[in-house]
Amino acid sequence: MPFTPQELLQILEKKGFETTTLKHPALFSVEESQKLRGKISGGHTKNLFVKDKKSNYFLLILEECAKIDLNRLHPIIGAKSRLSFGRPEQLMEYLGVAPGSVTAFSVINDKHNNVRLIIDKSLLVHEKINCHPLTNEMTTTIFREDLLKFLEDVGHKPEIIQMSQTSGDN
Repeated sequence: MPFTPQELLQILEKKGFETTTLKHPALFSVEESQKLRGKISGGHTKNLFVKDKKSNYFLLILEECAKIDLNRLHPIIGAKSRLSFGRPEQLMEYLGVAPGSVTAFSVINDKHNNVRLIIDKSLLVHEKINCHPLTNEMTTTIFREDLLKFLEDVGHKPEIIQMSQTSGDN
């Protein structure tokens, strides 16, 4: 059974991580989540569950406004071939969440390390990062260092790679 949002928040609290969580209507897109900007500060994430043709799975965590070319990303992250979005069945099986609730926190459910976790380097400029706590009906703000420690604690030390274009890129 995958962890529930309440169980995740209890784990974060027991580990001594300072977080704040805001409940809100279900959010399914970056555009919808941007309506909360007055209430939540820090870096906001866009999360992509993708796979290559060899069924290697990746969870990509980017800043919400990051621009990437999914067709050209595979060599940057070390995938065997071009990437496509993972199926909802694999998302639930490996990360224990439904589409729309994909989050860095979901690797807590990946007990067999089926998914490589990659964080865009550009996201880590923020002192605080906002992630859904396994549901798209809440947003949890956590300090960057605490998020990285949590991910490592659950066996998913993230690979930090510059995936998005920076302002100086063409």
